[in-house]
Amino acid sequence: MPEYRRSLDIYQGYNYKKDKQTPVGYLTKIKVAGTDLTVDQTCKDPTNPTTDLKCVAVLSGALWETGVTDAVYLSGQVSAPNRQTLASLIINSLTSVEVVYQFAVYDYDPVAKKYYLAFHANQTDMNGLLEKRGEDLNVSVADDASTEVQSPINYSFQIGIKPQPSAQTLHIATADQKNVVKSWGLALG
Repeated sequence: MPEYRRSLDIYQGYNYKKDKQTPVGYLTKIKVAGTDLTVDQTCKDPTNPTTDLKCVAVLSGALWETGVTDAVYLSGQVSAPNRQTLASLIINSLTSVEVVYQFAVYDYDPVAKKYYLAFHANQTDMNGLLEKRGEDLNVSVADDASTEVQSPINYSFQIGIKPQPSAQTLHIATADQKNVVKSWGLALG
């Protein structure tokens, strides 16, 4: 079965350079167990680099095995305040495992000579649940600051999100104007 897997360029995500064409991604919104993480990082929109893009995290990776019930795995860098919020959520016993999120992964099309949205939810809230691996929830955040980009101070995190039982869609593109919409989650009843 096909999968969508991208390693994303953290440096390019924080420090957009027009002469570099590597994939980048951003977590633009996330609420875990009823707690919103702050949209506190400002980067450049690769499709329009004169425009700022506000985000919760600059992504370092995105994976989805494209099955309707498969988890979406995101990894990236969060700010110090968001690291503290995530660490607190992980340590406490969560009474809810619901996740609401939005994200966007961009890739470069060498034929069209521009960035395009390669993997995203079309600016729609995605409703998921924290994935469980055995007894543990699949969410983590680093204790030590990252050294790849040192300012602003940022910390690595990763999360696995399974779909809630509702019909949702994710968008994948292989190039500019080469888009596919795929189902994520099954509605009950």
